[in-house]
Amino acid sequence: MARRGGNGERREPVMGSADAVAELRLGPDDRPGAFRATMPDRPSRRTSFPEFEPEVTRVPKASRSTRGTTTGTRRKRGGRGFLARAFYWSLVAGIWVVLGVAGFVAYEASHLPAIQNLAIPERPPTVIIQGQDGKTIATRGDMRGAAIPLKALPPYLPKAFVAIEDRRFYDHFGLDVIGLARAVVVNLTAGRLREGGSTLSQQLAKNLFLTQDRTLSRKVQEVVLAIWLESKYSKDEILELYVNRVYFGAGAYGVEAAAQRYFGKPARQVTLSEAAMLAGLVKSPSALAPTRNLKAAQDRAALVLAAMEEAGFIDHATEQVALAHPATLAKKQGPDSSGYVGDWVMEQLEDKVGPIEGDITVQTSIDPKLQAAAEQALTETLNRSGAKFGVQQGAVVMMDTDGAVRALVGGRSYEDSQFNRAVTARRQPGSAFKPFVYLTAMERGLTPDTVREDSPLQLKGWKPENYSHEYRGPVTLETALAYSLNTVAVRLALEVGPAAVAKTATRLGIASKLDPNPSIALGTSEVSVLELTSAYAPFANGGIGVTPHVIERVRDAKGRVIYSAPGASRGAVMAPPHVAMMNRMLQQTIAIGTARKAELPGWPAAGKTGTSQDFRDAWFVGYTARYVTGVWLGNDDSSPTKKASGAGLPVEIWSRAMRVAHEGVPVAALPGMRTPSPYEQAVSGTEIIDEPVTTGATAPAGIPRPSAVVGGGAQGTGTIDNWLLDKLFGRN
Repeated sequence: MARRGGNGERREPVMGSADAVAELRLGPDDRPGAFRATMPDRPSRRTSFPEFEPEVTRVPKASRSTRGTTTGTRRKRGGRGFLARAFYWSLVAGIWVVLGVAGFVAYEASHLPAIQNLAIPERPPTVIIQGQDGKTIATRGDMRGAAIPLKALPPYLPKAFVAIEDRRFYDHFGLDVIGLARAVVVNLTAGRLREGGSTLSQQLAKNLFLTQDRTLSRKVQEVVLAIWLESKYSKDEILELYVNRVYFGAGAYGVEAAAQRYFGKPARQVTLSEAAMLAGLVKSPSALAPTRNLKAAQDRAALVLAAMEEAGFIDHATEQVALAHPATLAKKQGPDSSGYVGDWVMEQLEDKVGPIEGDITVQTSIDPKLQAAAEQALTETLNRSGAKFGVQQGAVVMMDTDGAVRALVGGRSYEDSQFNRAVTARRQPGSAFKPFVYLTAMERGLTPDTVREDSPLQLKGWKPENYSHEYRGPVTLETALAYSLNTVAVRLALEVGPAAVAKTATRLGIASKLDPNPSIALGTSEVSVLELTSAYAPFANGGIGVTPHVIERVRDAKGRVIYSAPGASRGAVMAPPHVAMMNRMLQQTIAIGTARKAELPGWPAAGKTGTSQDFRDAWFVGYTARYVTGVWLGNDDSSPTKKASGAGLPVEIWSRAMRVAHEGVPVAALPGMRTPSPYEQAVSGTEIIDEPVTTGATAPAGIPRPSAVVGGGAQGTGTIDNWLLDKLFGRN
């Protein structure tokens, strides 16, 4: 294209010589750097026309280093751009995270009941179980203690919880953001969960409405409910609910129950050091319970005191005084074995009163003095001799002759094992079952003087043998029972029929299933200590069947009686002459037989020992006219003992417990037996009550009538003749 000159004339380009053209052509160094960098080795095919090229200003080589300044500036601007983009996307991601968290919280909150329908649950009922004297021996129920108003507690008690659990309790809205952030930092630094960020409000929400599951879902719900609690209740109301609901270990819920459980006093009376210990327990109540680890509980209490001093709730001097006098456990109020009684009461309670909807008080027949005596006799005997005889466990049941249970020990230690061996366990009674065999024989016309053969016996390959492996030949039934001769018992069972023996035992009170085979004579069918003891009661009370019972009456929170035990008598289950015969024989067991080590000075007593196969179980059930007591020893896994027999440790335990039971009680003869002599009265040092044999009595319907002639030669009329009783039993 033609260019115009300054005067407006049109000028055409003039191409001169080759040299002129070459002079006008740009060299490689004259080309723009961008073009050279793009195509460094490729020659340009474009013809250069200076008239049409932009004017290029050459930069001296010495000055080219200044180009780096432009590049550095560009790099700085690029860095600022990267930071801007990072900030932008971080902001976007943060918004999405917030939206996601909000959505998750909303989702979890939607699974909670409507907030307007939420209310503080009613405190579950407390069951107070009392002994015969009206004193508490056990408590049961999820919530043990009564709710105590915050203003009724010592000021330092609630402050102790605030100091150690939630220092900013009065400042946050239910969620302590600062505390939560600190907990996150501590846990991340430690690499494990060392500190929690839950507020008291969150802990209360968890205790009231949620499970103990440690999941994210439950945690979110906990926060939502904590904020709701804060909006509905004042801080003091929340704190009051907290101290009355939190778990303190050892089965104690609420500060009142915990104070009673550990210190034997109301929460209103706890000292500063005791308050610090209570506040320290809630972190880990099972592990820190002072009944389990007193030293750990005291160490934790010291941390609580330090936190209280740091928070300004107490001064340094007060802290030092409390540290110098750490809290200790109160002396135990009742026997440890009372826990077995409490469990047994709870098993029966709903059948007596229906669903428990409010606080109730249960008065039992348990005599705390006898309960302690039975527990002490069992535990001390096992501690001293249990290892020697390979015996780890035992059980004791003591009842009066009406069936009211006065003491029940279900094991060596309730704290170590809550399995009730007195009520739930069923074991072979061995020879302790033989009285039912002999009673059946008496009801068929035999007497204590009837003679039977003690000699080897074989039944289809079964060879019952005596414990001593010796045989006496012809013996009276009285002798055979006193020395627990197995061959005679089996012969009697075959004579009267195993089914008849089972029927007799059931009539007297055995509730367990009995196998009616010849071995029933040796006690191969399993029974509980409770039922075997109650089945002996008719021997002690003159033939009246009893139902063992422990609940006397139940009162509601207003003191109204909502249940009163009916009479426990099941009516006559034995005719009086049969009672007299059995008492005559069973007395000989203590006088000359296997239980002759039994010691109950001045008191006529009777009973029967029992040892099961391979020495797995050792029994003694004995009685007077006032009490019946059964003792069992063995191992939970039914492993054999080291030849522990009923004549040994069980008789010793029975003697110790029964001596306590009969202190100051007037001596009485067993039914059907003669009255103790004046000499026996002088020896015993107690008043003697004359209880003559019942005469002129008619055998109740369904009970075998006594024979009028020894040996059953004639069928009796059911009327008992005084002269015949004198001759039969040597009554003076």
